[in-house]
Order: sequence, then structure tokens, then C-alpha cells
Amino acid sequence: MSVNVVPFPYLDLSQRQAGGRLDHQITDSRAWTRDTVTARDWTVELDVRAMAEIRELGAACARDPLPTVLRDASEFRLDACRAVMARVKSILTDGIGVALVNRLPLDELGVEHAITAYWVLAGMLGLQVAQKWDGTMIYDVRDTGKAYAYGVRGSITNIELAFHTDNAFAVAPPDYVGLLCLNPARKGGVSRFTSLYTVHNEMLRRHPGALARLYEPLFVDRQAEHAPDGPKVAWVPMFRWDGQRLSARLAAPALVRKAYALMDMQPPADVEDALAALTDVLADPKLTIEFTIARGQIQLLNNLAFGHYRSAFEDDPAAPRHLVRLWIREQGRRSYDG
Repeated sequence: MSVNVVPFPYLDLSQRQAGGRLDHQITDSRAWTRDTVTARDWTVELDVRAMAEIRELGAACARDPLPTVLRDASEFRLDACRAVMARVKSILTDGIGVALVNRLPLDELGVEHAITAYWVLAGMLGLQVAQKWDGTMIYDVRDTGKAYAYGVRGSITNIELAFHTDNAFAVAPPDYVGLLCLNPARKGGVSRFTSLYTVHNEMLRRHPGALARLYEPLFVDRQAEHAPDGPKVAWVPMFRWDGQRLSARLAAPALVRKAYALMDMQPPADVEDALAALTDVLADPKLTIEFTIARGQIQLLNNLAFGHYRSAFEDDPAAPRHLVRLWIREQGRRSYDG
């Protein structure tokens, strides 16, 4: 069968699982449940010194304007901010996996300089990278009024978004995802988070056969983020284990089923069974935390080991929900495919 897919990291559709599998329970701080963590585990305050540095950054940008994407932390004195972001990175890599930085003084800085401060802080984690094939670096998450359909990302609608990792279908998914809140929703827009180490533990305990299938590749819709003549679907596994760290591409079931439809195929029974088992585990409220990001707060998460969900929302017409998203990688290039 000849199909137009992106077969990374595999060579062809006949190739199955390559590499190891995590076959035991993870019991360290990366595998948490709702009852084992509190807001103290994910909240990082900007102290007085960090706030002073951010205010001076805003003033410097006003005196000497440049496009935000050309700004870099090396231009400014940001010792206290570096300490804050070192704490954030520790939480993302060895702790709960999500950090909430509280918070940028939006009204003082203004939106433009607040986004620049956010860009500079995010760059302390790695390289800010393109979020669309056309090279879009700073991405607005807001309801555009478009209906969710092929080529329309859920992030520009107000629909519920099932648990996922960002860009699960990509050649090089981001290591970290950031969101700066400019305006929250009037109603809804609640974020939920789950450790994929904990999800993996539960899959191993409840559905080991389904978990094994998720280590093998399946089709995922690329949401039209590719060159005009590029493949419409990817052929990737949801889980990989390198012996020390789990790496997940948690695609929403809708994207998997849409990909099989694009291939003029029905998802095989073992794929449907695996999706059903994963959905069952992700529905367990004991495995999730939730909060609603507030104006000026920055949410950062480990995209390779942490699933996130958003409830449907309603906007205030006078101040629609508006988040600014950044993607960050620790290696590769800035381009979408890395």
C-alpha cells in the first residue's frame, strides 16, 4: 500500500515498535495524583527584584523599540528573573510538570511590552519556535468564530479540547508550551492537567494490552500544517521510553479518527480499543488538577510528559478570552519542523 504520510520516526508502515517500553510503575514526583499535589507545587511568584527587572525591561523596550521576536535575555539585566525561570524549569522537568508564574503587571507594561517580557522569560527555557508551517512564532489563542473542521485548530474556537499534548503530529513537537493570559473567558475555559507518567501507570495497571498498542505507530491528522504538497497525516506512536524519561504524543481521539478517514480507512479494532482505554483513564478525576489562568499569569508546561484539557467557554464581547501561546524546544531549529 502506498500512502502519503509522514512516517517519522519510522521508515515505513510495515515497521512496528522500535525501542524500549516502560514496563514498571513510576513512583517519583513526576507521577502525581490530585491528592498528592497542591497549588504550592505549581505556583511560582515573581518576587520584588524580578518585578523590578521586568518593569525596567518594559522601559528599555519603550526607549529602544524592536520586534518582539528579535528580543533576547542577553539585552537586559535579569538575574532575579533567571532564578525564577530556573525554578520553573525544575518544576517542568523533575516536578509536577506545570508551572504558573504569578504575574506580569499588564496594566503597567501594556500588552506589547508584556508579551515581550513573556517572550524573553520563555527564552530562558530554550528556543522559541514556529507554531505554524508559515512560521508564526507568537500565536493568539482566542475564538475566531470559525467552526472546528479540517485545517481549523481547536485553539481558535471556543470548543472543549480533549486531553492532548501540543503538536502531537509534528516532526518535532515542542518541549515546553507557554500561555500568557491577556483576558480570561467570561464563563468556562477551565484548564485541566494530568501527568502522563501517572496515566501510563494506570494504563499499565488497567489496560496493559491497549498501552502496548500505543507504543506502536498510528495515523494522526496534521491539521493542514505542512507544505502544500506535504503529507496530510503522520504515522507516530503515542508513547516512547528512552530508559529514563517518557516522551508522549497524546493526540486527541478525534485527530486519530480524522486521520484514518483521510486515508479512506476505518481505525483498526486494536486502535479503537486503545483509544477507548486511554479515554477511560483520562476521565478519572483523581488523576487531574484544574485551574483557570488569570489575567497576567503565565502558564508553562512540559509538553512531552503532561496532558492538558480545556473546557468550552463563553466570551465577554467587550473583553474576549485571549491567551498568547509560545512553543519552546531545547534543540533543533526555529522552523516548524525543527
